Amino acid sequence: MSGDNRLPRRPRKDRAVRSVRIGAFDLFTTGASGFDLRDPYHFIATMSWPTFFLCLVVSELFINSVFALFYIAVPGSIANVPGRSFIDAFFFSIETLATVGYGNMVPATRYGHVISAIEIICGVVYTAVVTGVIFIRFSKPKAKIVYAERPVVANHNGVPTLMIRIANGRTHTLTDASVRLNALMLESTPEGQDFRRMYGLELSLSHFPLFALMWTLMHKIDAKSPLHGRSTDALIRDGVRLLLSFEARDPALSVQVHDLMSYPAESIAFGMRYSDAVSWDERGRTSADIRRLSMIEPDLPASRSAAADSEEPPA
Repeated sequence: MSGDNRLPRRPRKDRAVRSVRIGAFDLFTTGASGFDLRDPYHFIATMSWPTFFLCLVVSELFINSVFALFYIAVPGSIANVPGRSFIDAFFFSIETLATVGYGNMVPATRYGHVISAIEIICGVVYTAVVTGVIFIRFSKPKAKIVYAERPVVANHNGVPTLMIRIANGRTHTLTDASVRLNALMLESTPEGQDFRRMYGLELSLSHFPLFALMWTLMHKIDAKSPLHGRSTDALIRDGVRLLLSFEARDPALSVQVHDLMSYPAESIAFGMRYSDAVSWDERGRTSADIRRLSMIEPDLPASRSAAADSEEPPA
C-alpha cells in the first residue's frame, strides 16, 4: 500500500507476472523476479512440491549429461564403454555421482580418472545440498488451521457482530494463539484517485493462551467499526476483503506457526450465525466436530444464546 496508491489494474498476460493467493484473495506483481541467485534458500523453500521434484530430476539429468559428454569426448577413457556411447557414459556418470561404482565400467586413463574425481567431489556436495534442501522443506512448520467457509453477521448482545469461526486442525493444543482481523477497502480521494486502505477490526478476544478446539472471532459493528452502516451491496461495491492473520506456538515442535486467510465481501452471510459444533458429554468432557465448522443457520432470537456460548474457545 505504499508508493502509487491508485487501484492497480490486472497485469497483461504478455508480462512477467507473479501471483500470490491468500485464501480467496489473488495478488499480482509485475516486474518482480521469482529467482535470485543471492537468495536460493527462499526460492527453494517457497516453490511447490511438484516444481521441487521436477527441479531435482532436471538437475540430475543435466549434471550427468554434462559429465557423460566429457567422458565420450576422449574415447577409451572408460573401460568397457564401446566408442562414443553416450548412454553408457551417462549411466557411468550416475554411478560415479552417487559414489556407487559397480566395477564393470571404470576409468581407464588419466583423463578418465581426473573427470571421475571431479564428479565424485561434485556428487558429495550435490548429495549434501539436496539432503539439506529436502530436510528444510519437510521440517517447515505449518499451523494447520481450519477456517469456516463464510463469515457471518448476526446479532450478539443486541449489536450486529461479524463472526469468523476457526478450528485447530492439530491433535494437540497450540499455545499463545493470537489473531488480527483487517478490512481492505476501496476508497476515493477528492482528487478522484482510487486507492485501497487497510482498517483494523477490533476483536472482542484476539489472544488466547490455549487453543485446543474452536474459536469464534467476533467484531462488533458499532459506530466505531469501519463496517458500520454499510450494506451488503456497499461492501461488494467497495471491494471489501477481510484479511485474517493467525499466529501461535506449536509446543510439539517448539516453533512459532503462522497462517493467513482472506474472505471477499460476497462470502459474508448477513442474518446468519454458526450452528453449534461444540458439545459436552455426561462426564463434562468437551468435544468439537470440525465437520460442522462451516454450518450456518438463520439468526433467530432463540439461537442467540448459542453465539454467547461460543465467544470464548473451549479449553
